[in-house]
Amino acid sequence: MTEFSETQLMSRAAWLYYLGGFNQEETAERLGTTRARVNKLLQLAREEGIVSITIDTKHNGLMEVEDRIAGRFGLERCICSPALDLGPASERLPEIGAFSRRAVGSIAARLLRDFLAAAPEATIGTGWGRTLDQMTRQIAGLNAPKARFVSLMGSLTANSAFNPFEVVQALSRITGGEGYFLPVPFIADSPEAREVLISQKIVSEVLQMARKPDMALISVGELTETSLLHSTGMLDDQELAELHRAGAVGDTNGIFFDNIGRPVEHELNNRTIAVGFDELRESHTVLLSGGVEKAEATLALLNSGIVKTLVIDGDTACRICDNE
Repeated sequence: MTEFSETQLMSRAAWLYYLGGFNQEETAERLGTTRARVNKLLQLAREEGIVSITIDTKHNGLMEVEDRIAGRFGLERCICSPALDLGPASERLPEIGAFSRRAVGSIAARLLRDFLAAAPEATIGTGWGRTLDQMTRQIAGLNAPKARFVSLMGSLTANSAFNPFEVVQALSRITGGEGYFLPVPFIADSPEAREVLISQKIVSEVLQMARKPDMALISVGELTETSLLHSTGMLDDQELAELHRAGAVGDTNGIFFDNIGRPVEHELNNRTIAVGFDELRESHTVLLSGGVEKAEATLALLNSGIVKTLVIDGDTACRICDNE
């Protein structure tokens, strides 16, 4: 009897269920396993990016919101996922934030797929974070061997969660394209250390490529105790308080900005190794925003003028419109 690996079982279960039209019980019979096992395999197939689900969103009813946001901020395009119409209590549930990130990641995956179909030799700059991680998990089956994926920021962190390096690696592995990353931390120990690091040839060459991508994919972070930077220990309590005093409301790629999208005067911004706002403003920059906790930071970043396309969950988009 043939022994299949876990990945092969996931792929076979997904093929039988999604393409073969078999229900879970029938799939289990064909694989010689249980229905509960098939259910778990299908879940893992989605999480690992073996299965990519695309939903036609043109009937989801947020076109007016999309048009209002695009017009207000001079965007080329705004794409919203369906709104869940959540109450304040529900918004704080972890599973709601995870749902929003998956929804935005799915739309961004489709956007990237369409972009590379039209420009298969494009250079794609990438940031980091949970929403971009979700995008990489939902782009299965994309073949783009001539594409280049490059990190927009230093790619090494002490904590491996949603590492910038992993985003580039995942995209290059899935598509067959080339991956380039900056082999330095995205926040150096000091401004002087930053200058030494970016002067290295291997860093300067990749950074030059990152400054001129055909598309730049970035996410936005809120500055709270539950934010990714703080919860992973890359930003301590004192630094968080100092940034608040400097007027910062969010960050993208480790660059901290105020409520109108200007980088704040703080030492951390002098230590960040990342493509700056001026370069992002010259690129086709796509902002991925998933979760209502990011509404204030998203609004501020839209005010900066660096964003050309916004991919956002419906609840956050509606909140931004309510603030007009």
